[in-house]
Amino acid sequence: MKQITISTPFITLMVLNYGATIQKILVKDKDGNSRNVVVGFDFPNKYLNDDKYLGACIGRYAGRISNGGFEIDRERYDLYQQKGVHLHGGKVGFGKKYWVVEEIHRGRQPFVTLSYLSKHLEEGYPGNLKVSVTYTLVNNALIITHQASTDLTTVVNLTNHSYFRLDDDSLVNDYQLKLNCSKMVEMYASKLPTGKIISVENTPYDFLQQKRIGNTRIDTPFVIDSDNETIAKVSSAKTGIALEVSTNQKGLVVYTPNTFPAICFETQNFPDAPNHKHFPNSILKPGEFYKNESKFVFDLI
Repeated sequence: MKQITISTPFITLMVLNYGATIQKILVKDKDGNSRNVVVGFDFPNKYLNDDKYLGACIGRYAGRISNGGFEIDRERYDLYQQKGVHLHGGKVGFGKKYWVVEEIHRGRQPFVTLSYLSKHLEEGYPGNLKVSVTYTLVNNALIITHQASTDLTTVVNLTNHSYFRLDDDSLVNDYQLKLNCSKMVEMYASKLPTGKIISVENTPYDFLQQKRIGNTRIDTPFVIDSDNETIAKVSSAKTGIALEVSTNQKGLVVYTPNTFPAICFETQNFPDAPNHKHFPNSILKPGEFYKNESKFVFDLI
């Protein structure tokens, strides 16, 4: 297992080649102290037994897929499932693979690029999929760029699964959260989409105006309002750290786990898009290129 560190005067990033995992993001709080703002392990080998996808690259398809698979061009592809749900790429998704470190640049805008080849029918998905993820630091921002190409028509939906923790509280209730998302994907109890897009109005998930997270626990795919560059903002008054998120994706899954204090911003397509033709396109064909570019800007409030 390899560990790569890159930094600017404002931010330090530590990445593992296992799962293309973000291990640490160090930024300064309001008192000038360096603070790790993602949940992770100090010892890299701990990630071998991690079941929370801490900081990992999720693929070949982030989120849930129903019906144990999907059809492309009238051909059925069966995926690994538990109780009818395929989650985060299967039994051994991209977050449990060793990636190749392709390039490390330590200049004014440092970056590291890692790659992985997902072979035809790995976890049931068609096509040899060539994947790369590049982590770039620009001043106080982390830019994550996922790219992919295939030799056979397939589905793809990649994201990073970092859990952000902005202070030492035992809950995220006092975090201030704003989401530029007026709609969300309606879900069954199984967390699979019903296929309907509904308004956040009069629900606990209306964060169009900044407010405390409070007792609301979120595991929700939101529809990004296309006219907003910043799709999410979260901050902690205790440390003064704020995070703003932007992306070229159509969806944002926000997740606050019940077992520890943190919040995920999974920039991606909608879950189960391969089985809902009116959802944004998840199909990637030979000669096409998939790109998910997302930006995480850290600042002080």
